[in-house]
Amino acid sequence: MHVAIIATDKPGHLQTRLDNRDAHLAYGRDSGKLIMAGPFLNEAGEMCGSLLIIEVETMQEAYDFADNDPYAKAGLFENVRIEQWKKVIG
Repeated sequence: MHVAIIATDKPGHLQTRLDNRDAHLAYGRDSGKLIMAGPFLNEAGEMCGSLLIIEVETMQEAYDFADNDPYAKAGLFENVRIEQWKKVIG
């Protein structure tokens, strides 16, 4: 199943994101679960959140994936939504 992880950064935590970016990218790349991903941008063009689409067998795998993301471990996110997602176009 496909799952969307939609995360919003805590205000003022851009440096936390930058400090953990390489580890976050490696985690997604090496997971074997990541379909597509990218940051949300604020009005100034700065990264302020994340959208990840992953493929997993169970929702528990999605929760575990999100919990073990280096960004999550660094306390970057103000909130995280994890939703089952169905690709229709693209």
